[in-house]
Amino acid sequence: MAVKITSDSTSDLGALFAERGIAVTPLTVLLGEKAGKDGIEVTPEDIYAFFDKTKTTPKTSAVSPEEYRKFFAEQTADGSEVVHFTISSEMSACYANACAAAAEFKGVYVVDSRNLSTGIGLLVLYADDLAKEGKSGAEIKELVEARRGAVRASFVVDTMTFLYKGGRCGGVTAFIASVLKIKPCIVVADGKMVVGKKYMGKTDKAIIKYAADITGSCATPDPKYVFVTHSSARPEVVETVKREVLAAWPDVNIIETVAGATITSHCGKGTLGVLFFDDGGKR
Repeated sequence: MAVKITSDSTSDLGALFAERGIAVTPLTVLLGEKAGKDGIEVTPEDIYAFFDKTKTTPKTSAVSPEEYRKFFAEQTADGSEVVHFTISSEMSACYANACAAAAEFKGVYVVDSRNLSTGIGLLVLYADDLAKEGKSGAEIKELVEARRGAVRASFVVDTMTFLYKGGRCGGVTAFIASVLKIKPCIVVADGKMVVGKKYMGKTDKAIIKYAADITGSCATPDPKYVFVTHSSARPEVVETVKREVLAAWPDVNIIETVAGATITSHCGKGTLGVLFFDDGGKR
């Protein structure tokens, strides 16, 4: 039986997924009174323009159970199994909604990524590789969930405004970061976003220091997929980070990707992260 790997749009790998035939369920982004689907009707550029004009951050809403029912019906119409990935259940109702819909179908497995952005993407690509090896839906879900804790996802933000207004961090944290000009590293841990190391100074320098810290923290990343994911960070900074990563990990496959509308709604412009699998031990 064929197994289809699918994901919600917060995985930020639309183009790569399209190449692999991985279908995506888009979240909804709300720009004031206007609502649009992530990556289809709303882009990161729309978000930047909306914020510049209104000084208001967008809101996002999960894929509804009814949207999931329709999606799963389409994906299973040919008899295929489906393994579907969602953003962390700590951050969105997508997982709960997908599970509610999946209960009405045979052979639909929902995975709580416990992550966001290309932290989800890493798991989706791993699952797709397993599907190509002929693993069943149940086997893929089990193997992916066993490896889920090996995902290392973090990023440095230029401003805490979007995280604060989106309810993703405390007001005190945002205030301190703003007053002291701190550029915090946000780490995904146990499915939640927490503040990690704090960098002083301008964003570009903070990001480069962050990249050095990240590569210094792991000697044996899985070389197959290492993402440098950003929300319109300056090109020269992105290239410097990629060089830093390759200098430390010369055999890795670096994939640059730009955050989609949902993730950009919560992190703002100029954010950058290095995301990868760290299984520990020798390769």
